[in-house]
Amino acid sequence: MSYLLDSLIKALELIFSFDREVRMAVWTSLYTSGCATVLSGLAGIPIGLWLGISRFRGRRLAITLLNTLMALPTVVVGLVLFGLFSRQGPLGPLGLLFTPLAMIAGQTVLAAPIVANLVLAAVNGADQRIINTALTLGATRLQAARQLLREIRFGVMAAVIAGFGRVVAEVGVAMMLGGNIRNSTRTMTTAIALETSKGEFAFGLALGMILLGVALLVNMGLNLLQQR
Repeated sequence: MSYLLDSLIKALELIFSFDREVRMAVWTSLYTSGCATVLSGLAGIPIGLWLGISRFRGRRLAITLLNTLMALPTVVVGLVLFGLFSRQGPLGPLGLLFTPLAMIAGQTVLAAPIVANLVLAAVNGADQRIINTALTLGATRLQAARQLLREIRFGVMAAVIAGFGRVVAEVGVAMMLGGNIRNSTRTMTTAIALETSKGEFAFGLALGMILLGVALLVNMGLNLLQQR
């Protein structure tokens, strides 16, 4: 019991003293996750909106594929992108492996299907007469889609927040594509895994508390949006 208490006290000291190692891990996590969330929103929102309002052959197959991508194991994403970014891979000359950009790419692949699926659910739950009414009043298909997007804006925001929550706590892709390099690609999750294995429980606990706080804020924001 004293071990846990001592570790908790030391973890709080690391947090409130703004320890450099802690700050760098937190910054890397928030930076890569934030960039990936933006990119996944730019990709996922149009895809979800398009699947929701379009009717075409193969639509059901496309939705099934999207649902499958939501459950895609992180190690599989990391493995595929590792092959693409490695020196022997087609993107090897770009030198992206073990950089924050590689981590952002992997996290985007993980978050985009989540955003797209939740936007699709929001479109399906909206009043289907919005599009038809807008078209009747002379709007183009693009203008009608924009109007629908305004109506489901809270659902879209919830989708983006859910995407961020997915990647900020991710460890597999961050470890495989980032390499857990100190002061460069070490995130909160990879640092927790490394430091705990080294016996630095207090350091891992400090990052775990911060990560839990971030997850709490994300879920609070999501709940507020859902209530509205």
